[in-house]
Amino acid sequence: MDFSLLLLIAAFGGGLFGAAIGGLPAFIFTGFLVIAGVATAIAGGEYDIIGNVAFGPVFGPHISFAGGVAAAAFAKRRGLLENGKDITAGLAGVNSPAVLLVGGAFGALGYLIASFLNIFLTGYTDTIALTVFISAVIVRLVFGNSGLFGSLEPAARQRGRFNPGEEQVWVPQQEAWGQAAVIGAGVGAISGFMYITVAAVGADVAPAGQVLGFGIAAASLIFLQFGATIPVTHHMALPAAVAAANLGAGASDALAIVIAVIGGVAGAIVGEFASRLFLIHGDTHIDPPAIAIFVMTTVFILLGLAVP
Repeated sequence: MDFSLLLLIAAFGGGLFGAAIGGLPAFIFTGFLVIAGVATAIAGGEYDIIGNVAFGPVFGPHISFAGGVAAAAFAKRRGLLENGKDITAGLAGVNSPAVLLVGGAFGALGYLIASFLNIFLTGYTDTIALTVFISAVIVRLVFGNSGLFGSLEPAARQRGRFNPGEEQVWVPQQEAWGQAAVIGAGVGAISGFMYITVAAVGADVAPAGQVLGFGIAAASLIFLQFGATIPVTHHMALPAAVAAANLGAGASDALAIVIAVIGGVAGAIVGEFASRLFLIHGDTHIDPPAIAIFVMTTVFILLGLAVP
């Protein structure tokens, strides 16, 4: 997609709004809008809600969520927020225009990074998820003090980097490898099923089917926002559908859904690994699901190209 000043200005607004309401609430809106976009696509609607709104300059995670992540880190650095990894806080509440402007700036930066990546990597990876990761790395290096991989406290050093505990944890209810894998298998099965059944409607709506499970998983985080102990699963749902689409093409539906289950488990494991490598010992948010999504999307696309 060619550079657009219209989209750049809209992305600034998307990042600022994401900061104002908080990164996680912004991402929850992404989920609901993906669901609405899939329904519209299946119904034959002409407006592309998925491309223009859910993954575009309004609620694209590389814009609104990334803006919220950057603003939280900046607010912590300015002493306005206790936790620089807090993606649940609506940062309009800190009453600082500068914090919101940082969110807007990173929204615009997300648009620019994704536009550049799309020139070279479209069709090979998830450039939106990769942009979320790159943006978060920039935030860590600019606003954080813990270094890219975080700094281990004495107790964490004794446990080891890859053993969560105390405050060094991402999502406690899925931190165990077995728990994450089992959840990934179930999410992979349902996401794969939704892709298969939507793709059966027609090739023109198959891409929408790939993101339906992701949208439902993202929307479900509204319960996490309000304190329920639910899992984070969008990094399981999307690789599952991508795996089914790229490795299950031409196969039976039964084999395609088995491939999706494998994709869901892989996404779960990579997400947990990423949380221990980048997030739990750091002082800003580097998103484990974004890492799992772009890594596993790349793997499944390349495997799909390699396998006849």
